[in-house]
Amino acid sequence: MKIALASDKAGFELKNYIKSYLENEGKGYEVVDLSEEPAADFVDSSVAVSRAVLDGKTDRGIMFDEYGTGSAMASNKIHGMVTANVTEENTAHMTTQHNGAKAIAIGAGIVGNKRAESIVDEYLGVEYAGGRHQIRLDMLEKLY
Repeated sequence: MKIALASDKAGFELKNYIKSYLENEGKGYEVVDLSEEPAADFVDSSVAVSRAVLDGKTDRGIMFDEYGTGSAMASNKIHGMVTANVTEENTAHMTTQHNGAKAIAIGAGIVGNKRAESIVDEYLGVEYAGGRHQIRLDMLEKLY
């Protein structure tokens, strides 16, 4: 699975920590770092992740900023994206399994390194269930 990562200045340290975690823990993910240097703004980093996912260059995405909310809001403005601001593991799991999240946003000012590891593991360790949940995604796709 290919994972896009990007961040602004506030999320840069946590992004690099998670990048190292994913690459060095034998998890088998291919990490695509879209912000070797911090993006000027969270809008830039969230759009980069969203485009990588929607264009099929990566399978999923993780974006980092100070609180996560701004990145999630910016990403969700892009038609076809489903991004959740995640601060704990259950939401990371359920937003993927039931809502087909293509990306998550993590706030470095809220979530520490170990919690971020757990959030990322839950997000990447579950697949979208489809079925009855697809109705919601279809409804979202019709919104502009």
